[in-house]
Amino acid sequence: MAPTRRAPRDRAGRYVRQPGGYDAYIPARLPPEPPIAFDSDLVNLLSRADQAIGRLDGEIRNLPNPGLFVAMYVRREAVLSSQIEGTQSTLDDLLVVELKPRVTDLSHDLSELVNYVHAMNHGLARLTDLPLSLRLIREIHAQLLSDVRGADRQPGEFRRNQNFIAPAGVRRIEEATFVPPPVDEMKRALDDFEKFLHRQEVPPLIHVGTAHAQFETIHPFMDGNGRVGRLLITLMLVHHGVLHQPLLYLSLYLKRNRTEYYDLLMAIREDGDWEGWLRFFLRGVAETAEEATLTARSIVELRELQRSQLMTEQLPPNALRLLDFAYLRPIMNVSLAADELDVTFATANKLVESFERLGLLHEVTGRRRDRIFRFSPYLALFETEDDRPMPPERVQETEQMSA
Repeated sequence: MAPTRRAPRDRAGRYVRQPGGYDAYIPARLPPEPPIAFDSDLVNLLSRADQAIGRLDGEIRNLPNPGLFVAMYVRREAVLSSQIEGTQSTLDDLLVVELKPRVTDLSHDLSELVNYVHAMNHGLARLTDLPLSLRLIREIHAQLLSDVRGADRQPGEFRRNQNFIAPAGVRRIEEATFVPPPVDEMKRALDDFEKFLHRQEVPPLIHVGTAHAQFETIHPFMDGNGRVGRLLITLMLVHHGVLHQPLLYLSLYLKRNRTEYYDLLMAIREDGDWEGWLRFFLRGVAETAEEATLTARSIVELRELQRSQLMTEQLPPNALRLLDFAYLRPIMNVSLAADELDVTFATANKLVESFERLGLLHEVTGRRRDRIFRFSPYLALFETEDDRPMPPERVQETEQMSA
């Protein structure tokens, strides 16, 4: 058997010395050359990922109202993707904020989560009338950085200065872990990137994985590149028709395997190892889709069990409406329930107390007034050890701007 030919080290791009005395990375055009080598391992992973997504898509079609669960997955993705960047807020924090939609004094962390939800929803809505493009990416970025830290870093605009990635506390570009292309080369790379988005010469999942890695290498914004790049994965899956509902998000997998994630992106740049990255990416797609399928099945089973429980208790018809509302707003107060059901506060309060007695809702404030209730059985389906915020010391690298 002939030995496997090793791809050239500059297959994905090359470092070029800049006038300031540092090396910046100039990415090569996509698709990679030589082309992706589909060995048996990569083919098997692609098959597993395709099958897992197919099962997830089928399971989604069985959900009584997929839109309710899409909203939940978008929120969870907002939390997990932001936690990768060091945000300490949780899913419960975000859900509590939604009880007060006009609050203006949110913490930076919570503002970022709210913006992430808006950015994802904006991108999904715009896909119906705007193709995947640099324009759409800039719109998403503008939503993401609106009125939060980083809002001074050109929201919605590609960078006009050199940026770099470095360990926390490092401020000198010469000590950077990675320096993306200078602005002129970035513009050229973005033009090529947009053309690649519109060309699909490889299977969709290979196309999505390749595009994500290239976007992170170009690093076209002063802030928010990681979050936009992860949003792009889901948007591309929907754009390609791989999923009919946006219920696949890789941030939990990337958070669990954060060091390997960054190491493999660097291996593309330094060794041209696209295949190693794609194996990791496809494994993540398969695992994430399999987990989401189990969650979708558990949601259907839980909902049917709870509906039977309510009918056995012979509660009024509004009880079923409140149950459906709890799947949309799993943290609520009595006022919100009264508005949704169009009943008096007293009627809603009595119904909420019935749910509390049955173990469906749990009061979390311990107060007698302004009480908040948590739909714990449902939220438990989305909770793992990996959902906890990472300690600040584990957020090892940050985006920086050169002077």
